[in-house]
Amino acid sequence: QVQLVESGGGLVQAGGSLRLSCAASGDTECISAMGWYRQAPGKERELVATITSGGSTNYADSLKGRFTISRDNAKNTVYLQMNSLKPEDTAVYYCAAGSVPSVIQSDYDYWGQGTQVTVSS
Repeated sequence: QVQLVESGGGLVQAGGSLRLSCAASGDTECISAMGWYRQAPGKERELVATITSGGSTNYADSLKGRFTISRDNAKNTVYLQMNSLKPEDTAVYYCAAGSVPSVIQSDYDYWGQGTQVTVSS
């Protein structure tokens, strides 16, 4: 089993920045890919970004250039740097971990509890 704990969410004004962190514990040796997904009110959960243990990344097209995913394998931690935030970025952000590199949600075996990001206009 793997446990994921997110941190770093909060309230920020439009144009501001936030950095989310997700620390994995437990059977971390089985983790290959980690990622961030988000779910806005009334919408389905969607891809934000994923990263493999080797550092290969994938981003939602709409977020390229503003969001950056990174990973510290030694700390079993993945980060999401979010810049130039917009009100439409308001959502619950979930950390995910899985044993295969993928952008498909169902391929991720473990999920965090989510952290709220609210961007005010």
